[in-house]
Amino acid sequence: MEQFLKYYLPFYILLYFAIAFFIPSYRTYKKTGVNPITFGKEDTAHNYIGLVMKILIALLFFSVFLYSFGYNYYKFLVPISYLENQSLKIVGLILIHLALIWICIAQYQMSTSWRIGIDEENDTELVTQGVFSISRNPIFLGMIISVFGLFLVIPNALTFFLTLSTYFIIQIQIRLEEEFLEKKHREAYSNYKLKTNRLI
Repeated sequence: MEQFLKYYLPFYILLYFAIAFFIPSYRTYKKTGVNPITFGKEDTAHNYIGLVMKILIALLFFSVFLYSFGYNYYKFLVPISYLENQSLKIVGLILIHLALIWICIAQYQMSTSWRIGIDEENDTELVTQGVFSISRNPIFLGMIISVFGLFLVIPNALTFFLTLSTYFIIQIQIRLEEEFLEKKHREAYSNYKLKTNRLI
């Protein structure tokens, strides 16, 4: 199992970001001509969240590649030995793959409304059907589950930190987006909030 994970996890993490970010970004741009990545360089709360997310993603890559290729250096991430058992690793693997499938479904259902961040310049449709009838933020939910699943697969101080940090940063971003969507869609979004939970 350990040897398999060292080869598989780098492949999975690259596949994850290709499927969850790069491919839908390219697809949205090709269909609409709009760059779906909305984080900029201005000194705003929204853009600061974007910067923090980039750092967390970089640390996620770092933790996986150090686990796979760092050999003696992985110990500096302080592995949590009592969580390192095959059952938890299997649960973690199931979670990260289910989360990726869930994210793909949510992105497909969002279609050209999909954005990374808040798009104040282009009108987008409020999507409330499909998995969005279960969760108002299914992609964020999938991201949280993905990072938690990775923590179960390679439990260490860094992946534990990433699990907590990702959860709290996403919670802040969700609230920024909710404020924007309430202004944009008004009663439609207010009614949607009453019927559908924030995460699940």
